[in-house]
Amino acid sequence: MDKLVLFNKTICNKLLNKRQGESKFGEHIKILTNISNIYEQLINLDVNYVILGLPEDVGVFANQGNVGASKAWEGTLKTILNIQSNRFTKAEKVLILGHLDFTKEQEEVSKLNKSKKKDVFKAQKLVETIDTCVTHLIYQIVLAGKKPIIIGGGHNNAYGNIKGVSLALNKPINVVNFDAHSDFRTEEGRHSGNGFRYALTEGFLGNYFIFGLHENYTSDKIFNSLDNLKNIRFNTFEAIEIRNELNFKQEMEIALNHISNDVFGIEIDCDAIQNIPSSAKTPSGFSVNNTRSFVNFFGKQSNAAYLHICEASPNKSTNNQVGKLITYLITDFIKAHEN
Repeated sequence: MDKLVLFNKTICNKLLNKRQGESKFGEHIKILTNISNIYEQLINLDVNYVILGLPEDVGVFANQGNVGASKAWEGTLKTILNIQSNRFTKAEKVLILGHLDFTKEQEEVSKLNKSKKKDVFKAQKLVETIDTCVTHLIYQIVLAGKKPIIIGGGHNNAYGNIKGVSLALNKPINVVNFDAHSDFRTEEGRHSGNGFRYALTEGFLGNYFIFGLHENYTSDKIFNSLDNLKNIRFNTFEAIEIRNELNFKQEMEIALNHISNDVFGIEIDCDAIQNIPSSAKTPSGFSVNNTRSFVNFFGKQSNAAYLHICEASPNKSTNNQVGKLITYLITDFIKAHEN
């Protein structure tokens, strides 16, 4: 666990903006004070949710995408600590664990050129290191009976999430992925575009539903691959929101029927949300309220194992916007699951 940096009181107090007559979320969350024996500490802690940051964009770089996803964690922390603690937000049920420190990997990638094959290969090898760290920590959180809420980072981390949960439960798990892309590209070396393919091939992923694929950005090769696998289903954004051939709420029910026969994870890629700064920002996508409804719908299922929010890529001017978005999604999941 040498990569884990615990969230602590000093950081919390620095980020908290206390106001007289108000009770802030950050005043009531739990923290750990000892980095050793994480599993033993978690199993004895009276919380249901463990929030973890993965501030990296190595997987995005390895996929030859636009970096910046490493910055979402910091903005999210500042926002969530300063929302109200009240009968709805359930702060006492939450542990903010901290983040995995991928500074070394980030520095190595900053020296690489994604137009050079040998540099992309080096980045893919770094993603494998990140996979191992994410898998190990998610495994411990789930084995202790808690539900991880993971803030990325790139969508490469879906692989570590799935593998960690699968190993903890000793069986494949299902996943619903709210995403403009399938992230089911070939096993050409690890990156943000093939985490689900690797997880399926290696036996950690069972049923998989991709919600809202963008038709313009999914190749025929991918569509054919998806069509030929019985445990994978999908719909497209255009069929739901543009042509109105499918109904959003009915499609959520169809997706649930595909994945709810067993434990499942919820993956939210911010590339799917209209005008949200992300690694592949889109002017045409689902609304924030669509996304919140999606998290609420799947979060209220008792066998929802985790929530992963990834690919948000804020800058100084959009940091607050992204922090608020991710905080809404985190609290929507907690409220839904608690109720």
